[in-house]
Amino acid sequence: MSNAKLLARAATSLREIIRNIKPEQLGAQTPCTEYDVRKLVNHLLYWVPSLEGAARKETVHPPAQAESELDLTTGDWAAALEAGVERTATAWSEPDAWEGVTHMGGPTELPASLVGGMIVGEWVVHGWDLARATGQHLKVDEDLLEYALEELAKTAEQGREMGMFAPEVAVPPSSPALDRLLALTGRDPAWAPHPA
Repeated sequence: MSNAKLLARAATSLREIIRNIKPEQLGAQTPCTEYDVRKLVNHLLYWVPSLEGAARKETVHPPAQAESELDLTTGDWAAALEAGVERTATAWSEPDAWEGVTHMGGPTELPASLVGGMIVGEWVVHGWDLARATGQHLKVDEDLLEYALEELAKTAEQGREMGMFAPEVAVPPSSPALDRLLALTGRDPAWAPHPA
């Protein structure tokens, strides 16, 4: 299956989780320790224009304000995020999107295929974060999980050095691909919300 189709499937899974988040769940803690649901949705909204632009080899800078200073979850944030994820998936459906180099909101050139693969991994992992926090189940096929794991493995150590990932969690090598993917990003696959 092509990378573009895998990205489209990751988008579909994430959008299903987004549309089923209830307003009263925005304050719920996620497995991503520095984010509650609102902050994680805000994070996705903040970066989606840059990820869409990257497919077209356009440098779309994120907002000038720091992510922590903005609240993009006003109005119909779920529709806005769903639409942004869909636009990004459409942009990455073009074969040219995966060729050559691109930018991800900044001056540094990166291989386009690396950025596309990173988006898949981010959407799967953050989809799981949001699903766990809101009592949902992320539906992702094994081949998509294996691809996301392979792609995130390329940048995990760099991500850790930049403070994007916590230290890797130890899981048995025979663990399911989802558990290995989550562990690679510093998440405990058994994480569950604290009872209210």
